[in-house]
This record gives sequence, C-alpha cells and structure tokens, in this order.
Amino acid sequence: MSSSDLSLKTPDEFPTFPYSPPYAIQLDLMRHLYAAIESRKVTIIESPTGTGKTLSLLCGAMTWLMDEKQRAKKGQLDAFQESLKGDNDPDWVVEQSLASFRREMEAVETEFEERLAKARKKEEQMRKMEKARVTKRQKTAHEKQELDDEDDDYFLPDEDEMEDNISPEVRELMKHRKPHRRPNDDKDEEPTCTKIYYASRTHTQLSQTLTELRKTSYASHIRCVPLGSRKNLCINEDVRKKGGDLDEACRELMSEKKGKRCPYMPPADEETQMLDFRDHTLAEPRDIEDLVVLGKNLKTCPYYGSRKAIKQAELVTLPYNLLHKNAREALGIDLTDQIVVIDEAHNIIDTILSYHTLPLSSNTLQTSLTQLTIYLTRFRARLNSQHSLHLRRLVGFLGAISKYCASWLEQGKKDEMMNPAQFVGGLGAKVEGVNLLEVVKYLRESKIARKISGYSDKMAEKAAAKDPSKASTYSSRRGVTPPLHAVEAFLVALTNPDEDGRIFLSRTGNLAEGKDKETVGLKYQLLNPGPQFQDVVEQARAVVLAGGTMSPISEFRSQLFGTVPADRFSTFACGHVIPPSHLQTLVMSRGPRGGEVQFKFASRGDKEVLGELGQTLFNLANLIPDGMVVFFPSYAFLGQVKKLWQETGLLTKLGAKKAVFFEPQESGDVEKVLRDYAAAIKTKPADAAQAAKRRGAILLAVVGAKLSEGLNFTDDLARAVVIVGLPFANLGSVELKERMNYVTALEKQQGGPARGTKDAGTELYENLCMKVCRAIRHQNDWASLILLDSRYASARIRGKLPGWIGKNVLVAQTFGEAVKELGAFYRNKRSNGVA
Repeated sequence: MSSSDLSLKTPDEFPTFPYSPPYAIQLDLMRHLYAAIESRKVTIIESPTGTGKTLSLLCGAMTWLMDEKQRAKKGQLDAFQESLKGDNDPDWVVEQSLASFRREMEAVETEFEERLAKARKKEEQMRKMEKARVTKRQKTAHEKQELDDEDDDYFLPDEDEMEDNISPEVRELMKHRKPHRRPNDDKDEEPTCTKIYYASRTHTQLSQTLTELRKTSYASHIRCVPLGSRKNLCINEDVRKKGGDLDEACRELMSEKKGKRCPYMPPADEETQMLDFRDHTLAEPRDIEDLVVLGKNLKTCPYYGSRKAIKQAELVTLPYNLLHKNAREALGIDLTDQIVVIDEAHNIIDTILSYHTLPLSSNTLQTSLTQLTIYLTRFRARLNSQHSLHLRRLVGFLGAISKYCASWLEQGKKDEMMNPAQFVGGLGAKVEGVNLLEVVKYLRESKIARKISGYSDKMAEKAAAKDPSKASTYSSRRGVTPPLHAVEAFLVALTNPDEDGRIFLSRTGNLAEGKDKETVGLKYQLLNPGPQFQDVVEQARAVVLAGGTMSPISEFRSQLFGTVPADRFSTFACGHVIPPSHLQTLVMSRGPRGGEVQFKFASRGDKEVLGELGQTLFNLANLIPDGMVVFFPSYAFLGQVKKLWQETGLLTKLGAKKAVFFEPQESGDVEKVLRDYAAAIKTKPADAAQAAKRRGAILLAVVGAKLSEGLNFTDDLARAVVIVGLPFANLGSVELKERMNYVTALEKQQGGPARGTKDAGTELYENLCMKVCRAIRHQNDWASLILLDSRYASARIRGKLPGWIGKNVLVAQTFGEAVKELGAFYRNKRSNGVA
C-alpha cells in the first residue's frame, strides 16, 4: 500500500466543535491547522482574541490526532497482513491471524482504559472520604545529625560522568565488568504515542485552554497532563517555608544527603506509587492546581509524577519557556515527530531573548572563584587528572574575568558594549589557549557546580557551629542557586556566534559609599532567537504559532524560521467575528478643560496633565455603563496618578461614580481584585440613592502586566477600554537599539524592509489589539475603545492599527464631540436591547 493511500484528507466539518455551526473563520482555521499538521508544516495563525481561537486550535489538532490513531492502526494491520503473504498459508489461517492481531491491538487499549477507569473510581471514593478524613502530616527525615557523619567523599565528582576522557580500551574493559542486561529487560519499556504539546505563556492561559477543552467531547477520553516548574508543583511545605531556590532544595532532598529524603518522593525501587499517580493524572484533564490537590491526596510529588505521565499522554500543556532545550531534557520531552502548538505566541521571540539574557555580577563571579579555589585546594590530591585540568582552566578563566572587571572600573567607564570575541580577547594572553567549549562541556556533564557549592555550604555550616554570629550568614546560603550556575550560563553564552549576541558592562553598587563598594554588572544579551528555536522546528512534525496579534508575520519568518524551506511554511489570518457596529474606536485629543491631552514620558509628572487626565476619566465614568478598564503605560505612571488623585480628592470623587480598583503588583492578588471588580459591577448598592449615583466599577491597569493578557473582560465587565498614551517600547534603551540594529541588518540581508524589531507600529498593533480583544469575547459582545492621546489623531499612527479596529476610527476635535459620540453609541445599544 502506498503512502498516499494512508494520507489524511482535510475534513469539511468538525463534529466535535461544541457550537453548531461554527463561524466561517473558525471552520477555516480548523481546516488550515489540520492540513498543516498532516503536511508537516510550520504555520503562523492570526485570529483575534475573542474569535474562538483556542477552541478552534484544540478541535482542529485533536481531530487530526484521533484520525492519526486510526491511520496508525490501519498501517499496523496492513503491515502485518503484508508480512503474512510470504508464508503461503491458507486464507482461513491468514484471516485467523489477522483477527488475533486485531484483538491484541484492542486489548492494549482496553487494558489502559480499564486502568484509567479504576483511577477515576478510586479518586471519586477519595473525594467522598475527604470531608470525614483528617490527613495526618507525614513525618520527614529532617533529624539533625552530626556534621562529621558526612564524608567529604560525597563532594567528589562522579567518575562515571567523565567516561568521555577514558581510552577506548579501558571503556571496553569496563563494559564487560558491568552486569549484563537480560534479553527481556526491554519488554516492559513504557510505550509512547503521538501527542500534541500545547504551550502558552502562563499557567492562567493554560487553565483557560483546559476550560475550552472541557467543552468538547474529547474531555471524556483524552489523556492529558499539565507540566510546570517546582515552584508551581512542590507540595513539601517544609521546603517552601524556607524560601530560597526550590530547585536546589529539591535536589538536595533527592540526593538523600544526611539521610534526608522528600516524603512525597518514593524510592526508585518503589515504582507503584508513581504509576498510580500517573494513571490518576491521565484519567481526566487537569490544570496545575488540580495536580497539586491530587499530589496532596496521594502523598506523591506532582512535579515528578507529572513527568511520569508524559509518554502515555496525548495532550501535554506547558508554559512555553519549558520548550527550551535544557528544560525539555530535564523533563524527558522528545519532540521527534510530535505536534507543537504555541498559543499567545506574539511574545515568543521576546521570551526566547529574555530567557537567554544572562546577568552576572562581579560579586557572584568572585564568590564562584573563591569557592572553586577552596575546593581545588581541598581535593587536589583526590581528583583525577581530567577533573584537575578542567578546574584549573576554569579558575584561570574566572580569574582573568575578575581582573578585567577591576581594571574596567578603574578606567572610570559608566557602561560599555562589545561582542563576545572582543570580551574574551580583552581577558589577556593567559586565557588564549583555553578551549571554552571544552570547559562548558565539562561543567554541564560533571555537574560539578553543586558539588563545589555543597562543600562550601558544609564549611559555612561548620563555621556557624563554632561561631553563632555566623549562623545567619550560613542560613541565608541554604537553598540558594550555586553561584557557579550563573557563571556557567554566562560562559555558555560566550560560545555563541559573535553576531548572535552582545556583552554589556555597567557600574553597579553605591559610589557614595566609596569606590570599593562599586561592582561591575556583566550581561549577555541574545540578539538572534533563531538558533535557540531551530531544534524545535527540526524535530517536530509540525510547529504552529498562533495568536491574536501575529502581524507583521515577516518578523517571525525572518527571525525564527529563516532556515525553513518555503514549501514547508504557511500562514493563516482572519478578522474578528463581531459586526463593525459593535466596536467604537474613538480618539480623544482634548480634555474637558479644553487642553490638548498628550502623555509623553517627560510630561507624566506634570500635575496639570495628571489633573486633566483625572477629570477626563471622571466625566467618562458618568457616561460609560458597568465596567470600565483603563490601561496606563507603566506601574510608575499609575503610581504617580494614584498618589496625586488621593491628595486632591479626585479619587474619592471617582469612587462615588464607580468602585475603583488598581492592578496589583503581586500575582497572588490578581484573582481577588478581579473577583471584587466583577462583584462591584454585578451587585448594585443596597442604598437607592447610592445606587442611582454609582454605576459599575473602574479598573486601572498597566499595559503588558498581569491584567492585559490571558484574562477576559466579557460583556458588562468592560463596556469601554481606555488606553492612556501610546504603549511604545523604550526606544532610548541601549539594549533595544542594538537589537533593532541587528534585525534591521538581518532584514536588509534577506531582502525585506529595514524596519527593525518591535518598532512603534508593531508595539502599538500588539498592545491595542490585545486590549480590545480582552473586552470583546463573542459575536454579540460590544465595547468602546477610547484612545486618550492627541498623537492617535495622526494618520501615520492610525495606519498602524489592525484593520478591524482602525477601519472606522472617529477623531473627536473637542471633548464635547467625544462625549456626544460615546453617548450616541451607548444609546444605540440600549435601544437595540443589547445594553
């Protein structure tokens, strides 16, 4: 049978889509996605938020996955049937063999489904018992032991991690000395399956993805697992209370140092507990919070337990920073021939660049150098020649960087930028012969950083035991990321091609306290995200980048997919589902006092400007029904506004019209603010007089912060979105200028426009599109978008707006005209019965 006989035809309908019929753009999106996955494409999909993008992505991808399962079965059956042809058996024998093979295939699925059903039943019993059960706190093995019980041998590097330095003859001899594997050892190898890795920027966005999945029929049988960091999944309260680096604290317990072990992590030879957790995880779709609850109920670590479920999962949800190569290797993720869908992908380039922007202070450098020197002195006689050689090279290289930083401070420079080759070249002749790639490989494979940090902690603990005054210093070191890790990351960055990144040096510390208090801040900034994403593109069957604001698509094409052949690359874009009459876009150039409103950075501290802004919002609050969300350019600007309005009493006046809420700076407070904001809109004051005066609520938020992405203000929660000023990037930043220079050169090289990256137009397009899409969530929703800055009246700026937003922009020449237009819009909605 030819491969074309097994190719999947793109369906005309998607019966699993929960709303019938789907909008035309939803159907087009699902068909495009299905075809892209089948054709092994890299595709970029732009569908405004509120158009059912996430639901369409899930249904399109899951439909292909289910069809692929049937194709795989048919392929296996056809291959088995083909293998029988050479046996010349009678037809009845062939038919019996085929029937037996079918039963075996069905038995595998049946057995797995029975396990999941059993897990669901057990969990239901657990829920029923939960109310009557008092969960006793499990004891942890944290008993204090004498320091001398721990042998220094623990801090020596593991020799088997350095086998690359052993001669082939010796390696062959060692192979024969190792116990042989039995022929059937691999028979219980856990099977894997084709899966969809569905990534988004935050766990909040992924939780919303799960909400959409539960609307479909797939929720009843899809095997799904959410992945997260230890910060999200650790249930060991003793470890969490200590603060510090959770990753390091967890690894310390995993090492069983001093006889300690996390009570939620079963020993390696007791696999049943982990398998039980795996089955419970896969029994029904869960988000991160559900996984934490499950871990507590089963007294099993959700972080390691979720990793156990990856192989048999069909849908894996994860924040897209976990797609980074190091994170994938740590989690055991293999993308080979799998589908990668990245939702809310407009931030993917910035996320990659941020992940690889690596700071290193001269203080951290010096601490690492001191720890290295002490370690090498203590264990010099016990280290083999390879370890000793690499550590001496590392000491020499770090010493050269330290001297360079000291010399740079003496030169009186404020800051400086250079490429990696210039930086390494400035370290002097002593490091010219050091092969940095070998040093980096050694650090990565030997994991020596933890050994060195552990020995340093032991010495500090001993010192604290002898001198109680040093106890606080020792305590502050526990659970902290080894400083050598920051050094290692910086050295890895230095091995990147020179054109891909820059080194920035700056003065830090307090000069007023004396020159000896000043330090040097080193920072590697990645300019080229492409190579960091290339292995994802090369390994995966299909890569899908989806978002509400993916334009200009050429930016992703040139920076992430420059090596992808034209016949493997595709795009899809659509408008919004709402009729044009449901969105009013209004530019306000003047305030109620007649003055021009323009919120440039230099004028944000002007009390007169802030007063005009306050009066404008006060008047708008009289006019706009229910919820009103106002976005400010930064937390600093919002803080200035809040302080002045409190002093002048304007905040009290505004509160009399609408309940006032501010975006919190702590993520943990977001849910409460949103809950209280929604309650203030839906609940009318008991006092009739107050109810007549106060209508709804106003939420003052920040562009690009927690409330501007991944959260929905549907229907009454936002009948107006107000944008204060132009949400541009800080074009004065030296780092951003260098990045723009890089991208401009790249686009010239590729024959495209020399536009730079994240220019004013791109930034404006993304921010405005996201804000208004947060307010308009379905076909019958409606809202006003009020652009509060006279610069929006410029045709050049308005030309940057997405077509469905900027098509019917009204530019009000006076405040009175703006009020008239807004009043007409809201009266129209009331008269048509939609308000």
